[in-house]
Amino acid sequence: MFTVDHSSRTAICILAATLIGVGGLIGCASSPAHDAGSMVEVKPDVLRVLAWNVLHGANDVADGPEKALAVIKESRADVVLMQESYDIKGDRPKVGAWLAEQLGWNQWQGDSPHLCILTRYDIAETFAHEPWHGVGARLVDDAGRSFIAWSIWLDYRAYITYELRDDPDMSDADVIALESVDSKRLPEATRIIARLKALGQLESPIPVLVGGDWNTPSHLDWTLDTSRVYKRRRDLPLPVSLAMKDAGFTDTYRVVEPNPVQSPGLTWSPMFRMSGGKDQGFERIDRVYLKDPVIDGSGGVDRTEPRTAATLQPRRAEVYPLVWESDEIPVLERSFPSDHGAVLIEFGWVTSRSR
Repeated sequence: MFTVDHSSRTAICILAATLIGVGGLIGCASSPAHDAGSMVEVKPDVLRVLAWNVLHGANDVADGPEKALAVIKESRADVVLMQESYDIKGDRPKVGAWLAEQLGWNQWQGDSPHLCILTRYDIAETFAHEPWHGVGARLVDDAGRSFIAWSIWLDYRAYITYELRDDPDMSDADVIALESVDSKRLPEATRIIARLKALGQLESPIPVLVGGDWNTPSHLDWTLDTSRVYKRRRDLPLPVSLAMKDAGFTDTYRVVEPNPVQSPGLTWSPMFRMSGGKDQGFERIDRVYLKDPVIDGSGGVDRTEPRTAATLQPRRAEVYPLVWESDEIPVLERSFPSDHGAVLIEFGWVTSRSR
């Protein structure tokens, strides 16, 4: 969640502790040689994707870039969808580029001030969108399988859970309006979906991943059950996550962990327990969405043999840090360098068939 003043977002981690565009561009990404120092355990039929807002270029914590590097290595990610990849303080580049260099990986940030895709895979093609809200790339893994990945960020203003904390009598209609009137999250998400459609990626024959900082909860987390557990949740059709669902995307964390009470997956905020002297609004605002390849239909060709495609199946999910640090530790001294949790989704490659 990008804010002008991150100290205004602080919070209680009790539940977490207890519930333990523009046209495509070709070949414009940096391409250093792969390096054994990346410490990635290669499993040919597994893809590990980490979505993470790294907070101000990891500058808010002592040795933040080095600590961010340690998190990525611990996660054993193959791809990192990063937000807030800003310049590192001192004579170093943007944190995404620096991390890729340290890992011996490739990276693509393009004209975005803060969105970056880091990967140990080859970057075959890159895609641009509004610089603050989306960068994408087609990646090719070690087995030659292609998939598309996007790093995105949406408007942080009028955060729903804070608004309900400050005005608990707000009507349901006014809560929904926060997504398109008081903030621009829904229009921004709609334009991302439109960009994917314009690029043909909603009908892509390869998997499409869209992940990052959505700055809003999911309708899958705002249910009748969760409204009984969380003080500021309601059973509401939150429109940003529904827009992704309607576009054919699945929320990969909720595929693996379908119960939002038993597995809340909180990503906001492991760093701040309070917000401006008030209760924090704990939510799962960092998410990875998947759209399966489109393999139905023959494209006008009379096919007698089934068509096949390599697809991704979410199998495991984690949120880093696995244990939240004490809020008595000054931010500068924290081990985990961000106010956002980092979401790791492990996928398995499977073959799908269609006639």
